[in-house]
Formats: sequence, structure tokens, C-alpha cells
Amino acid sequence: MKSAKRLSSAAVAVTLSVAAAAGVVGFTVGATGASAEKRPEPRVQDSFDPLGPPMHQMKHAGRTVHYSDTGEKGAKPVVFMGGTGTTARASGMTEFLRTTRENLNERVISVERNGFGDTEYDGKLGFDDYTADVKAVLNELGVKKAAVIAISGGGPYAAHFAADAPSRVASLHLAAALPPYGAKSDYCGKSDAELKEYFGEQIRDPRKWWGYPEDSPMHKIPGFTDTAEEDGGRSYYLRGQKGDPSAQVHEQKLYCERPGPDLSELKAPTFVYTGLKDTTVPPATQALWNKALPGKPVVRKYDDSGHDVQYRHWDQILLDMGGYADRTPVCTGKRTKVLPEEAAKRAVEKGATLGSCAWRK
Repeated sequence: MKSAKRLSSAAVAVTLSVAAAAGVVGFTVGATGASAEKRPEPRVQDSFDPLGPPMHQMKHAGRTVHYSDTGEKGAKPVVFMGGTGTTARASGMTEFLRTTRENLNERVISVERNGFGDTEYDGKLGFDDYTADVKAVLNELGVKKAAVIAISGGGPYAAHFAADAPSRVASLHLAAALPPYGAKSDYCGKSDAELKEYFGEQIRDPRKWWGYPEDSPMHKIPGFTDTAEEDGGRSYYLRGQKGDPSAQVHEQKLYCERPGPDLSELKAPTFVYTGLKDTTVPPATQALWNKALPGKPVVRKYDDSGHDVQYRHWDQILLDMGGYADRTPVCTGKRTKVLPEEAAKRAVEKGATLGSCAWRK
């Protein structure tokens, strides 16, 4: 009877073929179902991953202030002031290096400006009102002092905040940032009607407003340009504005105000980041910061960047905000190293590139 229970060699071959066709991995003749199961144990996470910085709101001075906050309690606070026409969620466009930010224990807070995204438009509000909103949000969150990073059109707002509340600025970082100093832009002489016509045409299609040149390194970041375009749509359409340029015109006219604020009371370290190919806020314009800032700012110039330097070298900005201004991230081979400045220069001379190795992929 025992021999009757044995499978012939042909039957074994057929059985193995069927098992292979069914996708069974590690099947052995005579094995039980439990021991044949070799797949790794599945795991489901216990907490949600963020889908960008969450929005919050609070009442201040009779208006609703909207702000985003990555929310890591006890982390070093950073106030993010985005470019013109952006919302408080634009800070999420830097989260392609979220792991680095979290490793440096930094928390990003962004206060939305007048008329964009969630925030209602009020033509009477100016720089002082925005400064008051930022201070109110920081008070609400229990933040006494924070690093401040301003990008492009966020520059004038950062200058006014730093002039009004210098003791609350841990460090000031100006990346491709427009300075409220020097001669006014040519558009400042145009009428409101002319500006509405011009900017109305510009912002009607956020894909054009947020377009990056084909050779921009931003295209290397998965989903970056999509996120940028979506924030443009959020800025001008979220509340049913239907591309109304009123808030944009109002902000552009604020940029025409001269003279800029006096920064002589600012004691915090200051940094200026310039892309030498920038045609939106050219290097000569950004150099005006060097005269307005007290002391001697750290000036970082990059010949690989234009008006995207704030993202291309966000890793360096994160290090600077985290207290590692004496270190430089470089890619040597396939590995990113954070080196002392002189060591980084020598590495670049030998073929390393600035920033994370992710930029090489």
C-alpha cells in the first residue's frame, strides 16, 4: 500500500510545473501549506504620512489668518515666506528634502498673504499687517524666535518683519529674494487698470505663471512642477476668485514702496543665495541686500541656478537654518557627504557636485 501512495517521477514533474505556473515560490514536495508560504509578513503603518503641510486658521485683528505648519513639536521653527502669488502651502514645494529637514529637526510655518489661496482680499492691508499676522501666529504656536526664509517676492515681507521684530529672527535667509531697495521697477508707473490687464493675462494659466525652463533642475524632482502649478491654481481660484488679479496687483504695488525698511537693529546672522543665471531677480538686484543688511551677510552664489536657486540648493539652506553654515553638502560618486567648507571645495575640484546626489539622477 505504501508504494501506491508514492508519486511517479512524471507526476512530480507535472505537480512542480503547475505550482510554478501558479506563482508559488519555494514549493517543495511534501511540504505543508504553512511552511510553503515564504512571503514576508505584511505591515501596515500606524500613522498617516503627510500630503503636504496642513492648513490652519485663527482670528486676528478682525480677520481670519490662514497658515500652514508641518507641526513637529519641539523642532526648530522656520518661517517660510514664499514668492509672489503663492499660498501658505507653497512651503510644501520644499518637501522633496523632507527627510533632511526632519533629520535637522526643523519645523516649517508659513503665513498666507492678503488675497491668495484661503485668505480674503482686503485692499487696505500692507506690510505692517502681514508682520502683525506672522507675530500673532507665532504667539499662537508658542514660538518666540524663528529662522526666516524668504523666496523671490517674499523678500520685502521678510525685510519688514525683520525690521519690526528683529529679536524674533534667529537667522535671515534670502533666496532669489526681491529686495525693497534701489530703484523702483518700471511697472510702478503704470495704472491699476494697466496692471490688472497685464497680471490678469499672466495668472490666467497657472502653468505659465509657474513654468520652469526645460533645462531647469526642477524637472528632476518627481511631481515638483505639478505641485507648483497646483499652488498657482490654489492662489487664484480656490475661493472662486476665477483668476481675479486684484490681490496680485496690490502686492506688486507694495513692492514699489520706497525707501525699504531700516534693518540696522537686526543682530541675527544673514544669508543671501543667488543664482547667477537668474533673470527674474538678477544678481545685481539681489546684491542690494548686501548694503541693506547689517554686518556682513554670507553670500552664496551658484552658476548652476537661475530663479530656482532656492530649490536647487535647498539642502544648503536647510543646513544654514539648522546651524551648520560651516558645512556644505556635496555628491561624491553615489553618496552625499556634508563636509567642512574647505574640504567641500577640494571635493568639487576633484569632480564632486554641490548638493544631494539626488540631483545627479
